[in-house]
Amino acid sequence: MYYAGLSIDRAADRREDPDWVNALRAAADTTVLPMWRDRCLVSAAGPVRATGAVAGVLSSGGYPLVFLGTVGGAGCFAVDLSGLDEAEALRLVGADRSVDARSLVPDLEEAGAGALAYARGLLHWHRNQRFCGVCGTATAPSASGHQRTCPACERPLFPRIEPAVIVLVELPADGAHPRRCLLGRPTGADPERFSTVAGFVEVGESLEDAVAREVWEETGLKVRDVTYVASQPWPFPYSMMMGFRALAEAEDIVVDTDELEDAQWFTAAEIATFGEWEDDSATFRRPRRDSIARVLLDKWVAEEAAAR
Repeated sequence: MYYAGLSIDRAADRREDPDWVNALRAAADTTVLPMWRDRCLVSAAGPVRATGAVAGVLSSGGYPLVFLGTVGGAGCFAVDLSGLDEAEALRLVGADRSVDARSLVPDLEEAGAGALAYARGLLHWHRNQRFCGVCGTATAPSASGHQRTCPACERPLFPRIEPAVIVLVELPADGAHPRRCLLGRPTGADPERFSTVAGFVEVGESLEDAVAREVWEETGLKVRDVTYVASQPWPFPYSMMMGFRALAEAEDIVVDTDELEDAQWFTAAEIATFGEWEDDSATFRRPRRDSIARVLLDKWVAEEAAAR
């Protein structure tokens, strides 16, 4: 599961100890993950990890470092260089180009991808939570970058996380068909890209209720036996994805075209013929390799293969 299971010690009990954080920042073994407008800065060797010496240059240059945690006792920070033009940001940290962190997944282990997503999510929040939502006063970073504080009303502001559910809906076998699962194509998506049903949790709603509502609203299907599988942080920019399985009570799909352009039932054998998300030549494409949708689908296909 990409972006989950990080080995970083977030050191939440020491974030508000400025002497300890400053000592980490100044240490030679400190690393800094630079970002530019939500993009990862990379060189031929992969994502750039600046050294402790560069951390000092960045801090003195007015680019505050956000504390991510420690790895083996060494500090790990992130810095947002979005105030610079791209060429200057690349030069400052010795990078060649900027890329979407998700595009690096095929070449990164899960822990490396998770650290980049963690950094991206915190930095994006800081850039977009500059004012207090109550009184409008400009906010300032606190808790080593894990909070912002309004100096006027002293209100602490915490990173935004939007809970969302994602579900693999299964149709039991009948006399004419083996077991099938439901995949849809979101409105505006490429014609070949199919994924599982997903949506945001609403106020006053349980996760299971959100699953049933989203499936009903998007496909007209009622589901039962809603079962939790796993969760995945998805800070692109704010989501927490919670994955489920469910059984459909009927076969007939009624697509809500505001949400989906198409939804179909597929067998495991049909899904085995799908191409990858990036495969422009495929008639149908699986969900992204780094998504929980892919985990849910691959698990279901593997179960079907094992049952044969």
